[in-house]
Amino acid sequence: MKKYITLLLLALGGSMVSCTDGFEELNTDPNRIETISPGTLLNPIVYELAAFNTSRADAFTFDIMQVALPFPSVSGGVHRYVVSESAGNSTWTTYYRWLTNIREMRAAAVAAQDPNYEAVALTLNAWVYSNLTDCFGDVPMTEASRAEEGLLYPKFDTQQQIYTQLLDDLDAANSLFSTTRAMTYGTDLLYNNSVPGWQRFCNSLRMRLLLRVSKRPEMNAPTRLAAMINDPTKYPVFTQNSEAAIFKFTGVAPNISPWGRAIDFTTFRAAASFFIDNLNTWTDPRLARFNTQARTKDGRSTIGYRGIPSAYGGSDAQFQYQPSNFNIALVTATVAAPMPSVLMSYAEVEFIKAEAAQKGYTTADARTHYERGVRAAIEQWGAVVPATYFQNAAAAYNGTLERIMLQKYYALFFNDYQQWFEYRRTGLPVLPRGQDLQNNGTMPTRFKYPLVVQTNNGDNYRTVVETMGPDDVNTKVWWEK
Repeated sequence: MKKYITLLLLALGGSMVSCTDGFEELNTDPNRIETISPGTLLNPIVYELAAFNTSRADAFTFDIMQVALPFPSVSGGVHRYVVSESAGNSTWTTYYRWLTNIREMRAAAVAAQDPNYEAVALTLNAWVYSNLTDCFGDVPMTEASRAEEGLLYPKFDTQQQIYTQLLDDLDAANSLFSTTRAMTYGTDLLYNNSVPGWQRFCNSLRMRLLLRVSKRPEMNAPTRLAAMINDPTKYPVFTQNSEAAIFKFTGVAPNISPWGRAIDFTTFRAAASFFIDNLNTWTDPRLARFNTQARTKDGRSTIGYRGIPSAYGGSDAQFQYQPSNFNIALVTATVAAPMPSVLMSYAEVEFIKAEAAQKGYTTADARTHYERGVRAAIEQWGAVVPATYFQNAAAAYNGTLERIMLQKYYALFFNDYQQWFEYRRTGLPVLPRGQDLQNNGTMPTRFKYPLVVQTNNGDNYRTVVETMGPDDVNTKVWWEK
């Protein structure tokens, strides 16, 4: 019996060895890729960030920049400059999550020796990091997204260091783009694999960042910006709306609108008076595209376009009408009429050129660029510019930065945080001051760092607060000073 048992155990042992032979091959999923290509992450990165930024334009920028506000809203709220400690949490976590993927995309492009995808990754990295640092100030960059290397507590880079690196990266990306080499890793949803399209986005973004830091003499931004504007062959930028970085939500999964139900976009909202009043003054065709008409208290009759004042005091009963609201069509997404998400518009490029001319950075005609910017901003939303539009003294260029920035404010509609950033840079447009403003009536200039940063990266957090200034919403970032 012992002999038989011994033989049986030997037989079983042999069968166990043979069963594990080739185990790794048998357990390899043929449907799962082992390594990513440079294009694997491109569409998820662009889609997720476009969706997030569009939702943040609605949830934060519209309120603080008097585009729209919650209604009813008898107290508190961002439109009254009440910005909570957690207001920037989703921005921090979302941006860093996708910056990690952008880092992976660039590494894959370098490994594949594909300069176009490397340039696209550099462009996306600059786009996201510029938004991140403009929201918070100093943030981790050089040591960020490197946990696999053991860097679990990344140091904070100064905003000057970040902008210096991003501007250099965009310049390098411009040199990497090669129209003789196709983008072959799938079809990207933003530019349909157009190398010139991505290159124009890269350089247009670099113009934005140079203008953003133009008050800092150490950056020599006016001269560098002028060099770009004066050499369109070396630095191609957007020249028409069809070239702009505008993502289209088709409504077909997974490319769906950030709003699962479009009605959520208009529920408990009202248009702000400032936003509506200027469009009324200009007899602007965007009114019907952006907003509904106000109605009488009983809802039976329309009374034209009419908003309510931001940061108003008193009860909601003071408004003897139903104010204008957003047009729900702005966020309905179908194949026939996709919903746009603005990463950067052609109109913004023209307003950058107009400001550069107005300030004497270039010898171009500021009026020409101003009018091109206005036309582009109107036509971007499918409206037609009236032939008499610039005959209206309130809409005509009058030589001032105030006039440029007022129209640029509308050109930045639904463009993540850009209205807020540009207001902080210039103090324009001049916004009405509602009687119930909080924060001593001071426009908040940044988000506070998330609590998790303070607790999990405490040493570096304390260091950055010592160098940048107090971690509150009123500490100005470097380019504002």
